[in-house]
Amino acid sequence: MTLVLAAVAGLLIGLSLGALGGGGSILAVPVLVYVLGESASQATTGSLVVVGVTALVGAVSAHRHGTVLWARGLAFGATAVAGAVLGARASTAVGEAVLLGGFSVLMLLVAALMSWRLVQQRRGLVTGPSRPDGPVLTLHPLTVDVRRAAVVLVTATAVGLLTGFLGVGGGFLVVPALVLALDLPMDRAAATSLVVIVLTSASAFVVRVGSGVQPTWVPVLLLTVAAAAGAVGGTWLAQRTRPERLAGAFTLLVLGVAVYTAARALPALA
Repeated sequence: MTLVLAAVAGLLIGLSLGALGGGGSILAVPVLVYVLGESASQATTGSLVVVGVTALVGAVSAHRHGTVLWARGLAFGATAVAGAVLGARASTAVGEAVLLGGFSVLMLLVAALMSWRLVQQRRGLVTGPSRPDGPVLTLHPLTVDVRRAAVVLVTATAVGLLTGFLGVGGGFLVVPALVLALDLPMDRAAATSLVVIVLTSASAFVVRVGSGVQPTWVPVLLLTVAAAAGAVGGTWLAQRTRPERLAGAFTLLVLGVAVYTAARALPALA
């Protein structure tokens, strides 16, 4: 029964990543801890495998639909790698209750920010993004959008730090960063975030394994296979769903898992 629940959860993780560009790790960590019985350290390491492989499958699938902005995803991800390495090293110095507690608090903050933006959009106070802006850097002629370059540097580094520290792919942080900071439409942000997730997950995983943290591989591989299958369906679903509905679903997903994880983790910190 436990393995069946894990397979179902894996499909949901893949659907979330493929359709929303995030949410996979915020589902993978609780499943590995509360369903499959792994420790927080093992779960936050194993989730990087689940989410990284699934994001790669999702990015290839989304590319076929023409929604991935590869150059921006690679640039954002490469910038985030340094933060991911530092965050992964820092995670070995704190207790498991701190990891799960910080994980839930961060999700609540992200959900609150996305909820505020959705409410403002519905009131007409904030316009939703309609198309990607121009590139931050052009070579012919050489020009740099300094403001947007600074935004990318700060947000990518912050995403990398949190990815490494909390063992998350970072999609639930990358998508809001791409939507709120770079004004990408939700469908492009969701697809492009998958490229970032692959890079940050891989770098954080290498550091964590190098520090001696090993996940239990059987449940991790089971989740990975199921999630990869779900990711293909998720990218198909994203092409047939309005961007504002994707944003609303993303916000509800983050909020729901945040409340559950906080209810389980925060009492241990008291």
